[in-house]
Amino acid sequence: MDKIVSLCKRRGFIFPSSGIYGGLEAFWDYGPLGSLLKNNIKQEWFKTFVQSWEDIVLIDGTVIMHPKTWEASGHLKNFIDPLVECKKCHSRFREDRLERKICPQCGGDDFTQAKQFNLMFKTYLGPVEDEVHLAYLRPETAQSMFVDFKLIQESLRLKLPFGIAQVGRSFRNEITTGNFTFRSREFDIAEIEYFVKPGEDEKAFKEWLDAWEKFFLDLGLKKENLRRYEHKKESLAHYSKRTVDIEYKFPFGWAELAGIANRTDFDLSQHAKFSGKDLNYFDEETKKNYFPYVIEPTLGIERLALALLVESFSEVKGGRTTTTEATKEAEIVLRLNKKVAPIKAAILPLVKNKPGLVKKAREVYQMLKPYFMVQYDEVGSIGRRYRRQDEIGTPFCITVDFETLKKDDVTLRDRDTMKQNRIKIADLVKSLSEKLNV
Repeated sequence: MDKIVSLCKRRGFIFPSSGIYGGLEAFWDYGPLGSLLKNNIKQEWFKTFVQSWEDIVLIDGTVIMHPKTWEASGHLKNFIDPLVECKKCHSRFREDRLERKICPQCGGDDFTQAKQFNLMFKTYLGPVEDEVHLAYLRPETAQSMFVDFKLIQESLRLKLPFGIAQVGRSFRNEITTGNFTFRSREFDIAEIEYFVKPGEDEKAFKEWLDAWEKFFLDLGLKKENLRRYEHKKESLAHYSKRTVDIEYKFPFGWAELAGIANRTDFDLSQHAKFSGKDLNYFDEETKKNYFPYVIEPTLGIERLALALLVESFSEVKGGRTTTTEATKEAEIVLRLNKKVAPIKAAILPLVKNKPGLVKKAREVYQMLKPYFMVQYDEVGSIGRRYRRQDEIGTPFCITVDFETLKKDDVTLRDRDTMKQNRIKIADLVKSLSEKLNV
């Protein structure tokens, strides 16, 4: 993990928020490469579950909702953790996360009685800070999909089964943080609320569990690093009939990557009760009104990004030999799946002191920019530039050399195989599109 944290900061993937002021605990900024990685994950999620499915629609709800929302959903009452404080150093912890009744900060063993701490961030609407104007930052994206259920269903004339999808910012005032970005206080969640007829929920649950796991495998996570954790009945959330987490084997141990929950008809019935609005679904086949059951696949974008960085990280001792130079230093290679790699290809003139090579390399760079996220690099030896691109996970390097000026072709180098092939510049867009599967 230390090496991954160092790489992320050095190469502009992830670094502490407000770093010049000493940072802010469990808040992280995603730099140029980290932002692209997260965006690519979101795009793959969208293509896989919204664009490719006929019965799932996308919405973009607000971060702040009517406070009644959280009363109806049960978050005001149930979204809590047990908080204890060390009497010696006054550090605070989640009681259920203390492995031993010893303070990890000072070694003290005298704690206060646990009290229930609500994880939602509070804010106020307007200039007056009182209970009347109290609001909350959402801890999940799910509730707007329930609150807007009727409007979406009727406006698009959707029939069961169908899903509503959303990806966006969520906030949780975590007591215990740590493990880099794994437990953050501000993060993106991608969720789907899939509405089905009561009685068809268990079949839909299994189908979604398989589809959710396949998504992670398709992005490059290894099967042996994934496992399913079935929550025991007594540990289920207040709304859940069944919940299965998909866990990933991080360097710090197995931990939740994503989950599937059977929320039954809890949310729609609760919001109907608290709002006084009819949120029933009219079934044209049976001519009956009822609240659909809901299957909810959910994942944290940052957690998946971290898992992909862990999975793809490799360190080659002694370095990798290129056609131009070798190195005795260990080389880091991020073998990121091509779908999520931040930079798809790097364009490299063989040397920067030859105007003809630089001009042609710039032409290739401008030609590819409308189609792919590409990077131009002319600083340092060609071998060093290859290694820089390997380190950030770039699948292909395109070298413009003296042969290019004669034959109008370039060398295309594969990050994983290190094979180099000559390709006509005119064929580059087509060739890269096929190799990147875009």
